[in-house]
Amino acid sequence: MIEINLEHVSSAAASQRAYDRLYGKSFSGVWTGQMHSRYLWLTSLLRSQPGQRLLDVSCGNGYLLRAAIRKRLDVWGLELSEVGLKQAREMAPAASLICGNAEALPFAPGSFDYVTNIGSLEHYVSPAASIAEMARVLKPEGVALILVPNVYGLLGNILHVWRHGDVFVDVQPLQRYATRGWWTRLLQQNHLSVVRTLRYERELPRTWQDLGWHLAHPSKLLRALLSPLVPLNLTDSFVFLCTRQNQESA
Repeated sequence: MIEINLEHVSSAAASQRAYDRLYGKSFSGVWTGQMHSRYLWLTSLLRSQPGQRLLDVSCGNGYLLRAAIRKRLDVWGLELSEVGLKQAREMAPAASLICGNAEALPFAPGSFDYVTNIGSLEHYVSPAASIAEMARVLKPEGVALILVPNVYGLLGNILHVWRHGDVFVDVQPLQRYATRGWWTRLLQQNHLSVVRTLRYERELPRTWQDLGWHLAHPSKLLRALLSPLVPLNLTDSFVFLCTRQNQESA
């Protein structure tokens, strides 16, 4: 596991201040290349039914919330940054939104059919505490979907190290990269059972807008097309589908 702590963040309060600054500047612009198709694909993995309850932990700008609303789910979002939460309200006004800490979720046990955490677990002061909390609020038959980065991503970190001599560092104050095995152990040590692991490089476009963006950025389209050929353990990121421990299927 590699940890990069740019601002020496050691508490939720310090993390909140850092993200308020980022969202208040141009943080959303950093993710311009992460298209709506990404969240359409992720929510399709849940095989949900209308009316089921979904909690997106660290919902950020609200892109996954919007995709889940289109599936007619009862959608909740939790975000540490008040500034980020304001942007989520604009993106997904039908969602129920709460400002809170992912390491101490303000919900009763067994509250949700689905819990999602997309590219956020690696930025927490205590990822283990957050995983335990997600397991706690998940229904016994529920599914957690968690996306985290790989330290040995062939088209990600390995290529970046080859070019620059170091792993990729984004604007976020605290970043972790780890292997598939390390992430799996962390999840399973904190009350989630991994029942399926998927690779993530880039999503193929699922909207006309995203298709236009990819045609304007052919290297990104090529990466999406190459994604099925990349070995699972060398993919850029892992998507884990999990159940509460002692549950057998997703």
